[in-house]
Order: sequence, then structure tokens, then C-alpha cells
Amino acid sequence: MTVKAVIVGLGYVGLPLAKAAAAAGVEVVGLDLNQRIVDLLNSGGSHIDDLSGDDIGQMLANGFTATSDPSVISATDIVVICVPTPLDESGAPDLAAVIGASKAVEKYMQPGLTVVLESTTYPGTTEEILKPLLENGTRVCGKDFFLAFSPERIDPGNETYTIVNTPKVVGGVTPESTKKAVAFYSRFVEQVVEAKGTREAETAKLLENTYRHVNIALVNEMAQSCFAMGIDIWDVIKLAKTKPFGFQSFSPSAGVGGHCIPIDPNYLAYKVRADLDRPFRFVELAEEINNGMPPYVSRRLQDLLNNHSKAVRGSTVVLLGVTYKANISDRRESPAVPLAKRLLDMGCILKYHDPFVDDWTVAGIAIERVTDLGAGLDGADAAIIVQAHSEYLGATDIIGSSSAAILDATGKFEGATVERL
Repeated sequence: MTVKAVIVGLGYVGLPLAKAAAAAGVEVVGLDLNQRIVDLLNSGGSHIDDLSGDDIGQMLANGFTATSDPSVISATDIVVICVPTPLDESGAPDLAAVIGASKAVEKYMQPGLTVVLESTTYPGTTEEILKPLLENGTRVCGKDFFLAFSPERIDPGNETYTIVNTPKVVGGVTPESTKKAVAFYSRFVEQVVEAKGTREAETAKLLENTYRHVNIALVNEMAQSCFAMGIDIWDVIKLAKTKPFGFQSFSPSAGVGGHCIPIDPNYLAYKVRADLDRPFRFVELAEEINNGMPPYVSRRLQDLLNNHSKAVRGSTVVLLGVTYKANISDRRESPAVPLAKRLLDMGCILKYHDPFVDDWTVAGIAIERVTDLGAGLDGADAAIIVQAHSEYLGATDIIGSSSAAILDATGKFEGATVERL
């Protein structure tokens, strides 16, 4: 029996999901309001790192199509919502895209439809917001339609763990909702794990990323303290990693970025404050520490330049790697942005080098791109390695012998003029 699915949101989450489902024989339609993305996909192009044009071509050969017309929902068996859930200007969860997608589903849904939310959100969203919207006073969840939550676990750029071999957590509003969602994902995911309900599934995702958020903050604070005490944090981490139990390694950095770590724990903190009227102290402290890394790195650069008898004002500084992680073009919440803003405020002449980013604007200012790594470093007073792209790891001789003073926030480079974070 052919299953029809509509994937709402064709970004870093929805598009790999659509690829895996289509490869397993599911008749997939991708729904996105961005017509440019729809046209690009239908012509065989890709807009995300993890999928190439060849991948999209194979998806099209498997029957995939993209559209901006939500009426396709009226002729499908399952809808999976994979839209963004950012924070608003006040730092509160912004569920506008989830609510908009849910209203479109409600308008076109037919009896027996299964709806799954994958967008990361706070516990209770599926039952407190989606369920009433979809029921709309005329339907009953578990009878007229089925509703579940399954947290996305996409790691952009990870070639080892993909949507197929990463266990999939699924929790339904009703037992039958869980059963139907599990049946769908079992078509293309090797292991599907049933949750007690939607709240448990929602909270599991937040726990995963809060764990990372807190431990990254711990090692970032350790890095600052160790430097002040003359201790090599990178050697400390190397030594601690030799313990075969009870320790998991995290590395300090110029700051955290991406679509998960800077955002997801705040959803948990928001819900705890809203429901329990108290702070989630670990999350708020971790947020404070991690947000303080770009200013800390800028101060370290200032000290480094001072040691070379140079002032930061008027010095040419190159940022190496302005994406949020190595070897991808994704710049969502990149720590390079607040770092760049701080350096611009300090009066430096800022440039950047990144093989994955053709143009970069910070606070409305177009930052000059350096295309030749060696020449760019030799023409600069200082550089900060923000992300250890493979191109940089293959050019350690150029970086290590550069005349520029280099602050390495990744701990992967050495040289006479290199100072590690």
C-alpha cells in the first residue's frame, strides 16, 4: 500500500526527512511557502549543505515534488510539520510558523489524517496548541484524526548519523496516534522508540540539548579560569578523555550557534517559569556563560595585540570560519556574528575568510571577504580561528607560519604566532 505524506517546511529538517521517506517508497510532497525554494527543488537544485543536486534529482525520480499550495494536504495520509521555532525579540518561544502550519492543516484535513509535529518546542505544545486547533470544535483527536510529536535529531554535516540510523522518538496524544506515527517512521528509520506521550517526547529533545548547553558552558568557564591560572585547557581535556567512564568530552569555543543549542534550552526555561513560577537555573547560567564567550574572545584578541605592541583600533583582523560549525555553510546563530559586532565596536578593520560563505553582512555592514588564506593572513595584524574547517586543517603550515598574531578558538592549531583559547 502506497502511503502519501506532506512534509511542511523544506529546510535542514524537512528536506532530509522527505528524501528518506521518498527513498522508502512513500509518495512525498514537500510544502513550503518560499516559492524560490519550491522552484529550486523542482528544478533539481538544493539549498542546504546535507543534500546535493544529485540527491534532489534522485528524490524527484522517486516521485517527490515541492509546492507552495497547502491544498495538497487534502489528498494525503500523513502531514509532518518541520517549520522553524525561533525565539522572539523578548527571548520567548515564537510558535507563529507552527500555528500557521497547523491552521493550514485544519483547513484542508480529511478524516483519518495523521499529523506529526517535529519542530522543537516546549512541553505541552502538541496537546495544548495543535490539538485544539485541529479539533476546532468539530473533530475528536484519536477518532477523526491522529496527532503525535517526534523530535527532529538532524545534525547538519554529520555523515555518520543520518535520519535513517538515528533512533526516532515518537509520542502520540492517543495510543492509536502513536501507533500510526510509528508505522510511518518505521518505513525508513532503523529504530523507532515509543514515548509515553507527547510531553515526554517534547521534553526528551530539550533534555538532549540542555545537556549539551550546560556542559559547553562548563568547559567554556573552565577555559577562562585555566587561562587565568596558566593551565593549558586543551591538555586538561586530552587527559580527562583518557578516563573510559564517567566523562564525556566537550570543547571550549568562541560561542555556541546553530538551530538547537542557543534556542532549545530556552523553551524549557520558558515552560518552567510559566508553569512553576521559578527559574531553570542551570539553563540561565549556561546561557549567561555561553553568551559571554564572544566578548571574552574579543578581550583575548585585544590582549594578544597589546603583546605585539598594537592597538585593536585600526588593526586589521580576519575571522576564519563564520558559520556556526565546521564544514557547512549554515550561519544560524553563528558566534562569529556577536564576535564581529564587538570587534567592529572596538574599531578594528574586520575581514573574513570562509570557503563556505561568499558574502557576509554584520549589523548592516558588508564584511570584506579574503579569498586567499595565506595572503589574507600576511596582510592582517591578527586573525581569530572561529571554526576549524577542513581547508584550515589542511593548511596548518600556512596558519602556523603566518606573520599575523592568531587566536585559535578551536584548539587545533599550533605555531610561533598562534595562541590557543
